Amino acid sequence: MLLDLTNGIFGSPSQLLRELDDKSLNKQLLHNRLKRSWVWNQFFVLEEYTGTEPLYVGKLHSDMDEGDGTIKYILTGDGAGTMFTIDDTTGDIHAIQRLDREERAQYTLRAQALDRSSNRPMEPESEFIIKIQDINDNEPKFLDGPYTASVPEMSPVGTSIIQVSATDADDPTYGNSARVLYSIVQGQPYFSVDSKTGIIRTALTNMDREAKEYYEVIIQAKDMGGQLGGLAGTTTVNITLSDVKDNPPRFPQKHYQMTVLESSPVNSTVGRVLAMDLDEGVNAEMKYTIIDGDGPEMFDVSTDPTYQVGVITVKKPLDFESKKSYILKIEGSNPHIEVRFSNLGPFRDTTTLHISVEDVDEPPVFESSHYFVEVSENVDIGTTIQIVSARDPDATNNSVRYSIDRNSDPGRYFYVDITTGALMTARPLDREDVAWHNLTILAMEMNNAAQVGSVPVTIKILDVNDNAPVFTKFLETFMCENAKAGQVR
Repeated sequence: MLLDLTNGIFGSPSQLLRELDDKSLNKQLLHNRLKRSWVWNQFFVLEEYTGTEPLYVGKLHSDMDEGDGTIKYILTGDGAGTMFTIDDTTGDIHAIQRLDREERAQYTLRAQALDRSSNRPMEPESEFIIKIQDINDNEPKFLDGPYTASVPEMSPVGTSIIQVSATDADDPTYGNSARVLYSIVQGQPYFSVDSKTGIIRTALTNMDREAKEYYEVIIQAKDMGGQLGGLAGTTTVNITLSDVKDNPPRFPQKHYQMTVLESSPVNSTVGRVLAMDLDEGVNAEMKYTIIDGDGPEMFDVSTDPTYQVGVITVKKPLDFESKKSYILKIEGSNPHIEVRFSNLGPFRDTTTLHISVEDVDEPPVFESSHYFVEVSENVDIGTTIQIVSARDPDATNNSVRYSIDRNSDPGRYFYVDITTGALMTARPLDREDVAWHNLTILAMEMNNAAQVGSVPVTIKILDVNDNAPVFTKFLETFMCENAKAGQVR
């Protein structure tokens, strides 16, 4: 960069300096618009100089300088004396520190030429700029990485997933130092990246979450337009395939075998069946239904929403002696199906369930649930007034023994035959004493005393004319001696 002096309108500058003092010089320079003697070219200096010697920047020169050392050059402004120095005799400017364009792109300085002996300005002070010229010393950086993204499985090729962006601190207006191109380092052939925009897209069809759910994709950003020698930076993009309804349910068993006690109460659980679904969340929700078989009226099935299993429960009381087994055909189906995947169906499966009813040792059962007996109060002791009958409902059909619950007959008025169930009187009955008797007859299995059945027996004592009238108290009356016949006292 050169600063040259040319002739002004008042003759040569050296002649003017000899004829005018400082005051008149400044006046002439300012008011008569002396043609400027500094002629500038732009100063440029490369950043990141690492040499041991000061870096030459350029030269300031006035055409008033005749090379005899009478001109003194002065440098002021940004970085003068710290970043830049000037040889006050030759006007040579040097950088004395490493320059970084990314920290500061240019410096504004002022130059002055003085008479060395008098320190008088030879020319007006002039301003100039030193620009720091960029070199490719910064790699692209992904300031927002690492990235996390998701895309539905089975998405078509070219589905946009996420856009990544790298920044380069180098000068975008100079060369290709900040011109970034993107490429995929890891993640092929599943994904691709647009080299200019950084948009990541799917590159394969039929990407199945159930086969592979997570992908770690590494994207590279390289400056210099991706050319050899460019600097590069990378980032990681963690991509998850989100689930869609693309898998039908499947029962792992086509036949299930279960057992249930005949004594199981209504709504009790018999067992569970499970249709496996590789999908997740709402796409794996299941609905179970009994669609066929000989037991829909005896059993029910519901869906456990937590574990998506089918729970088989008792719908009506069971009886081993009436029916010993049932067959159910159960369907498991998905209630939520996306239209675009409906062609992958049907989203249902069936299984067969065989339920065996197990016998339990039940207590004897009376033929009647209640007995009502009427008997006259004058019946003879030992008279049979009713025969009760009970049987063992189990297949073993054990013999039954009868007895009276003595708490129901504290007066011991009755007796029951242990083998025949004949209910007889054991004491005289008196309606006027006890008009009603409420007995409980017990029937116990002969081989298992713990199995006891019972039945209530209500006995009404019928009245007979067995009591003469009795005055309840002594009566005394008085009458007049002159009372007439038929007169009531």
